[in-house]
Amino acid sequence: MRSRSYHPRLSVHLITASIGIAACAQAQAQSSVTLYGLLDAGISYVNNTGGQHQYSFQDGVYTGNRWGMIGSEDLGGGLKAVFNLESGFTLGTGKALGGGAAFSRRAYVGLSDSRLGTITAGLQYDFINDFVAMYNVSGDVTGYGSHQGDLDRMGTDRLPSAVKYVSPTIDGFTFGGMYSFSNVVGDFYDGSGWSAGVRYSNKPLTIGLAYTRLNGPTLDPYAKLGLTSFLGQTVASVNHATDTVNDPYSGGNFRLDYSGALDLGGVYEIGKARIMANITRTTLAAGGVSSNLWTGEIGTIYNLTPFLQGIVGYNHTRFEGHHWNQFAAGLTYNLSKSTFIYGGVDFLKASSGVDPVIGGHFAPSLGSNQMDARIAMLHKF
Repeated sequence: MRSRSYHPRLSVHLITASIGIAACAQAQAQSSVTLYGLLDAGISYVNNTGGQHQYSFQDGVYTGNRWGMIGSEDLGGGLKAVFNLESGFTLGTGKALGGGAAFSRRAYVGLSDSRLGTITAGLQYDFINDFVAMYNVSGDVTGYGSHQGDLDRMGTDRLPSAVKYVSPTIDGFTFGGMYSFSNVVGDFYDGSGWSAGVRYSNKPLTIGLAYTRLNGPTLDPYAKLGLTSFLGQTVASVNHATDTVNDPYSGGNFRLDYSGALDLGGVYEIGKARIMANITRTTLAAGGVSSNLWTGEIGTIYNLTPFLQGIVGYNHTRFEGHHWNQFAAGLTYNLSKSTFIYGGVDFLKASSGVDPVIGGHFAPSLGSNQMDARIAMLHKF
């Protein structure tokens, strides 16, 4: 599931209050809280997921369904208290995501100064999300087309229990860093992580660079990449004659020593087109063995009319002698500033010995390729 982190237009004001206190004839603090949300639902098709094709209702694909509150209090002198609480859920069942957590997508509080920057604490997106992930152009077609397994975190990801600093923009540059605590007694390392990044924006060019490291993360290599051998270990076995899979790590319990994603991406705006490109290197290490997963991507979003956009993207991935080629193409039609309809296809072809799986969103294909198609509606409020 692609989980876009941009805020929709914050148009519904839940509470706006200002308190005037007569003290030396100066106005005092002003507070505001804004309610917002985003809803995505449609029909999806995949030609081979675990050996079978599937038509299904799917929601929260292009971007995760959410509702949230964002607020601030003016403390004077350019200083503000800020917070953001954001809950994810599925439209199909109405159930909360993230294990039922009240605010599974984002939950933080902090201080913001127009001259010094912003520091926040809580569940927050990392700097790959903030500075680079928006250039994953293939992901803007159906929402499924993130890079292989999203191991480079271009599908947008968060760090829990994190303290984060973001600078003000200075001559087009913005930078920041964050640290995520493990909160495990006696184990400072496992479950911890950190992220840092920098962005430069001077239209028509915007470019971002970010790195995120996770210490002791776990995953399911076969579900993420369609590989039966990973970092020198056998992680799954597949009988293609009977379409049976034995995946001992299906619970996502293959432990890495660490993963480190270094992502660079940008956009150049020219006429009606936005040309996007990115390159990512993800280092994966376990049991004294490490390998780099490389992905390069290029594509464009082109304004065909004031209401209709065409999107095409291509990315190529290499890892441990295997390679993946993924194509995406689609259209979006704006019904209003807050609502659009979108549709498109993603197609993945992998090298021999790999069961293709688009972005880790489906069960790996037991054929030579995997293709999905989707038509859906997205509304933001």
